[in-house]
Amino acid sequence: MFKQTVDGNTAAAHVAYAFSDVAAIYPITPSSPMAELCDSWAAHGRKNIWGQKLRISEMQSEAGAAGAVHGSLAAGAFTTTFTASQGLLLMIPNMYKIAGEHLPSVFHVTARAVATHALSIFGDHSDVMATRQTGFALLASGSVQEAHDMALIAHLATVKAEVPFVHFFDGFRTSHEIQKIELLDYDEIAPLIDMAAVKKFRQRGLTPERPIQRGTAQNPDIFFQAREASNPYYLAAPEIVQQVMDQVAPVLGRRYRLFDYAGAPDATDVIVTMGSSTEVVEETVNYLTKQGRKVGVLKVRLYRPFSAKHFLAALPTTCQRIAVLDRTKEPGAVGEPLYQDVCSVLKENGKKITVIGGRYGLGSKEFTPSMVNAVFNNLAAVGPINHFTVGITDDVTFNSLPITEEISTEPEGTVRCKFFGLGSDGTVGANKNSIKIIGDHTDMYAQGYFVYDSKKSGGITISHLRFGHVPITSPYLITEADFIACHNPSYVKKYDILAGIKKGGTFLLNSSWNLEQMETELPASLKRTIAQKQLKFYNIDAERIAAEVGLGGRINTIMQTAFFQIANVIEPEKAIQYIKEAIRKTFGKKGEDIVNMNIASVDKALEALEEVHYPAEWAKAKDEPVEVKDEPAFVRDVMRPMLRQEGDKLPVSAFTPDGSFPTGTTKYEKRGIAV
Repeated sequence: MFKQTVDGNTAAAHVAYAFSDVAAIYPITPSSPMAELCDSWAAHGRKNIWGQKLRISEMQSEAGAAGAVHGSLAAGAFTTTFTASQGLLLMIPNMYKIAGEHLPSVFHVTARAVATHALSIFGDHSDVMATRQTGFALLASGSVQEAHDMALIAHLATVKAEVPFVHFFDGFRTSHEIQKIELLDYDEIAPLIDMAAVKKFRQRGLTPERPIQRGTAQNPDIFFQAREASNPYYLAAPEIVQQVMDQVAPVLGRRYRLFDYAGAPDATDVIVTMGSSTEVVEETVNYLTKQGRKVGVLKVRLYRPFSAKHFLAALPTTCQRIAVLDRTKEPGAVGEPLYQDVCSVLKENGKKITVIGGRYGLGSKEFTPSMVNAVFNNLAAVGPINHFTVGITDDVTFNSLPITEEISTEPEGTVRCKFFGLGSDGTVGANKNSIKIIGDHTDMYAQGYFVYDSKKSGGITISHLRFGHVPITSPYLITEADFIACHNPSYVKKYDILAGIKKGGTFLLNSSWNLEQMETELPASLKRTIAQKQLKFYNIDAERIAAEVGLGGRINTIMQTAFFQIANVIEPEKAIQYIKEAIRKTFGKKGEDIVNMNIASVDKALEALEEVHYPAEWAKAKDEPVEVKDEPAFVRDVMRPMLRQEGDKLPVSAFTPDGSFPTGTTKYEKRGIAV
């Protein structure tokens, strides 16, 4: 076992590569990195647990990839694929066949919204929920570490159970989140697999030496009976998965159950959920139980086949009320899928427990501890809202829960940092390096998550980094920051970049302005925040340094150096040494000139970093007159808030039911992002 700072895609791909002979792939965001990694590892000669390189085939579509998976499995080769959203939906016809023929396989899915009124490349469970009827088992991960652990469990269980698995985790929120986790070496993985089951699968492979006919057409006289013949496999699958979880627990050092409960042992109010929300709810539950609240969370691991026995065994006997959270919307249904399953289990087993359901997090909408608290408050209320939404303001059907209290549940001592960058300026890459430096060179835990807008190069990027001495279980954006950096000076007038910064926090600005120029360039609201919160304010002219050393517009190394110099996450001297080592490793193949340029930028950054001693009068700075523009209502009421990064505040009534937008609005957007 070894520790490494990776994202969820890497964690899952590490395991998928180990168990697979073949991978049939087709790229789709946000699952593409899993296939890319496996392709790269194979090209560099990595061996799986069978001592072979993985055979990768990129097909013409996801439907073609699923067909290739089916054919490869039928021939007796362990085969995997990676997909999401519409890509997963295109695989459904072949998934029915793979499950119907009891072919063991694992599809790794970065769960993502399916396009409805609009396309969303971001995460929810609408794609996975569309596969419920295929016969695939559905196993959920809630964190980067679990993406590794559940991938292992899925690959081991599918061989034993002879039921194919979808192993899914939340697109972007888990797939692209970076954490320091523990990964198993392949020589630790290999002894875990049931070789008798492997041999049985291999011998079932279609070959002229053992001819058998599959995929027949059946008439009404026998189809129904043959369909029911698979029942024993699905009845046995939950116990097999639990046995595998127990088998790997000593190796992983972590024990999982089909349904994991956390919270007060005598809880009266319980939230049932799955995916990355389990981490948010558990963190909130830990906070609330310390205040004496009798609350808990039941984390769903194996969603299909749904084991009523294991669900009821995990639920506290004191439970009186349950709120079920679904990260999907099923229009016209009496309730979302997980809610209906929980209601059915309780009804069939005579449990008189109040159950309400709600939707959260569609299209990667934020899900925070304050929202969890609102769900618990609603659950405990007299006449709670059923079929609620949380995280939005629904002023059309009035089912949304109000957030009446903002709570902070992160462990004491967690350092929280936000970085506002320009797409392609290297900010995200530098922050990934910073996480790896801290994760790989210290015993601290690190987490990174990166928010992009749809403009890619030239758009805004916001990096959210956390560091601490205890594991970080906060899969949501930072709202209260110790450190904020603005890498593009035009942002100071566009966004409320210092929103949520702590009193006495640190602000780093990249600009060419001196203090006299800042008096006119910085908006009054920013100056007030700096002075009223007594921030430590630093400035650096990164563009000038980059130009001097020949780096063009790449300011990432300069800003990374400034961050480590003033943030006090680790000793600055050591951090600078690690940055220079990373430069040599990253750019060594590009020649000594490139290496020397980047190292020179580090040294010049240290010289150029200046603390700004701002006047106390900034605390009373007066707002500038607001220019009133004659603009269409859509531009004024919808587009402008979105451009200010305030789209989360828009209510349901701001949008048309069919998702249509007016045309010709780009002319009102002048980004002004040039230096």
